[in-house]
Amino acid sequence: MTDILPSYLQGRWWSPSSDADAVDVRDASTGELVTRVSTDGIDLAGALEYARGVGQRSLGALTFHQRAVLLKQFALALSARKDELYELSKRSGSTQRDSLSDVDGGIGVLFTYSSKGRRELPNSQVYVDGAPEPLSKDGSFLGQHVYTRLPGVAVQINAFNFPMWGALEKFAPAFLAGVPTVVKPATPTAYIAEAWVRILVESGLLPDGSLQLVSGSLPGLFEQLRLGDLVGFTGSASTAERLKAQCPDGVRFTRETDSINASVLGLDATPGTPEFDAYVKQLLVELTTKAGQKCTAIRRAIVPAGTADAFVDAVREKIAERVVIGDPHAEGVTMGPLVSVEQRDEVLGQVGKLQAAGGRILLGSTDAPEVTLADGSTGPAPDGAFVAPMLIGFDDAAADAVHTVEAFGPVASVLTYDSLEEAAELVGRGGGSLVTSVATHDSAVAVELLRGIGAYNGRVLFLSRENARTSTGHGSPVPHLVHGGPGRAGGSEELGGIRAVLHYMQRTAVQGSPEMLTALTGVWHAGAAAEASGTHPFRKSLAELRIGDQVRSEQREVTLADIETFAEFTGDTFYAHMDEEAAAANPFFPGRVAHGYLLVSWAAGLFVDPAPGPVLANYGLENLRFLTPVSPGDRIRVTLTAKEITPRETDEYGEVRWDAVIHNQEDEVIAQYDVLTLVAKHGADASAEVSSPVTAEAVTT
Repeated sequence: MTDILPSYLQGRWWSPSSDADAVDVRDASTGELVTRVSTDGIDLAGALEYARGVGQRSLGALTFHQRAVLLKQFALALSARKDELYELSKRSGSTQRDSLSDVDGGIGVLFTYSSKGRRELPNSQVYVDGAPEPLSKDGSFLGQHVYTRLPGVAVQINAFNFPMWGALEKFAPAFLAGVPTVVKPATPTAYIAEAWVRILVESGLLPDGSLQLVSGSLPGLFEQLRLGDLVGFTGSASTAERLKAQCPDGVRFTRETDSINASVLGLDATPGTPEFDAYVKQLLVELTTKAGQKCTAIRRAIVPAGTADAFVDAVREKIAERVVIGDPHAEGVTMGPLVSVEQRDEVLGQVGKLQAAGGRILLGSTDAPEVTLADGSTGPAPDGAFVAPMLIGFDDAAADAVHTVEAFGPVASVLTYDSLEEAAELVGRGGGSLVTSVATHDSAVAVELLRGIGAYNGRVLFLSRENARTSTGHGSPVPHLVHGGPGRAGGSEELGGIRAVLHYMQRTAVQGSPEMLTALTGVWHAGAAAEASGTHPFRKSLAELRIGDQVRSEQREVTLADIETFAEFTGDTFYAHMDEEAAAANPFFPGRVAHGYLLVSWAAGLFVDPAPGPVLANYGLENLRFLTPVSPGDRIRVTLTAKEITPRETDEYGEVRWDAVIHNQEDEVIAQYDVLTLVAKHGADASAEVSSPVTAEAVTT
């Protein structure tokens, strides 16, 4: 691997013709040359145009669900070869546990977005945001917010510490949205990014132009970006500011930058409590995982004044018991080196700044540690980037440096507080963080701290005895929740479930008639054409059913006997149904009224076709509202309209959302709601057919 590391551009692997400006990348433990990185002569403009053209077309031919299926297939392809990625990651200083957070974490992001995409997005290419807004009295003019994908390319500029997870957390939502990606990994770990991209290329699953890799710098990038493109940056706040200033108007720029994250030990979490033990264990994990090279790592341990000494002693004991520093190739090593000797020197320089500002080293040392070498022996590693875990104490918890200087390694400062108000103020001094954790079993402590620190954090984890074993931990973002933070942390968001997908799309307010909005969104809007043909919609498979297919029922009278029978049978004897005088005194009822659930049950009886057929199951009700009471002697009827049809890509059935409206004899709306059913894709003669997963061949055709 000592040749120039190739890039993957315009559907092929590319290497520069000259190595004059190549940068050496070395093994973090031994200093051995791993590879060299250069983009001399790169056609970056061609790569961007390839993404905007070929990539946009290939992804645009797919629905959300088809893209989601591909994400799962990507995850399976990487899972099958993750041992290769583990082994390669050792050269960057990553232990097996470190690789779990990077390699398995990246694969997990793909699986998660595949699942969420199929569960939470329609099997179409437009995402409808919220309910329609009526803009005219007669319902002929509506407004609807929709999301459509951006027409450009997502350029990712990633940090060295997570060459796989850090890239895939951006790639997965962009791909699901239908936007092609150009990945630019950080130089020290670019060879790991090249490896996972190569696996996906070799799988044959990637739609043309959906993913490109630049192994090295991006010369003249910002001059070539335009409206519809995006830049996602992970790295230092100072670099982010410089890049943001170069970004053209109209190009979205998001940044996830360094932050001085905090962890607060609650006043109730005294030594001997489960919360104290969990806090110490969590801090140890954050100090040693990736050798502390995590944007989410704990940089400030904020503990009650009377607990500080016991806390430091407990951390010291845990380090002696569990931490073995050395080459990740050696058996038993639990903490590897920093990614490079340059990064080691940077960290030690930042420690020096903290010491100059009044910090005292309470645990650890800036001296080079004795480490376990690859052959199992112990000794110095002069060409390795090893730093021992350190805790730095400050007598003045308000010292500016401790809240502004980040040693991006196995280093945390210890600050003490006397009141929760003071603890919250210390958290806020960080200027905005990705995450703060709080160890407490006292809900009152949690409530007060959240009020004081919520606005300064993208995520707050409350650690207690109930979740100490199941918590993903202070420094582990999950794809379901927002990863990002205010202020210094970047002011942007990554991950966050479907929110992350929508970041790669444009929200637009669309106005028009119900008929037009139905055509634009694929969701039936009241007032659009509906057809009540002779064939009951429940007799139609997904292949036959159309948006707007409708059934209108006959009327059914509600009697007092019906109400009393339902009350006796269900046990629901609420006074509005059983006591005429009490019901009449209620401002909402004219007297005794029918149960809402009686009406919904009867509505089902009015619209259901009972014979076996394409409708397989009732999947549930949503958005149920009771609007007008029904008195004995009233008559009800129901109108059921096919509102949205969502075939499942890998199953023999799909979901149908029906618009259900119950009226009385005066045509007043009694209730309205959505009925969800599971419906076979084909009729009885073809019900066993199962659609095949999306493949690269299907994409190209």
